[in-house]
Amino acid sequence: MTATKPTFPVPGHDHDRCAAEAISHAERICARRAQKFTPIRRQVLQALLSSHRPLGAYEVIEELAKSMPRPAPITVYRALDFLMENGLVHRIESRNAFLACGHDHDASAMVVFLICERCGSVGEIPASRVAQSLSDAVRTTGFTPKLSVVEITGTCAHCQTAA
Repeated sequence: MTATKPTFPVPGHDHDRCAAEAISHAERICARRAQKFTPIRRQVLQALLSSHRPLGAYEVIEELAKSMPRPAPITVYRALDFLMENGLVHRIESRNAFLACGHDHDASAMVVFLICERCGSVGEIPASRVAQSLSDAVRTTGFTPKLSVVEITGTCAHCQTAA
């Protein structure tokens, strides 16, 4: 696994800049793939970017309802599906929630999620070496993997220093 820092916010974190960069990244990805980054897709991504915590679909709806008429759940689920297919959002399986992603990888790339049990923030680290090892081991059994999710719970550095 590549030794990179997880995407947890750190003290002094400029969240507005972070969110703006993620939206800009989404615009570039969609343009490069000739995909439409519609207003509702943008708004769903912005709702997810409101914090570094994963949100459930109905929490996304509540966030959107603060600034627009309450969207239908199917509308939000479709936008989330699009965002996941384009690697702009991850689903945190254990939380049945979604997390915005500003990294340049597709939906099939394996990442490791670091979930803080205290503050609820989620960090992400790349896992290409781990993914290759797991994929090789799995394929020797004749099994074809579709989705690999690795979630590690614990305490983030910020919460450790705040304790």
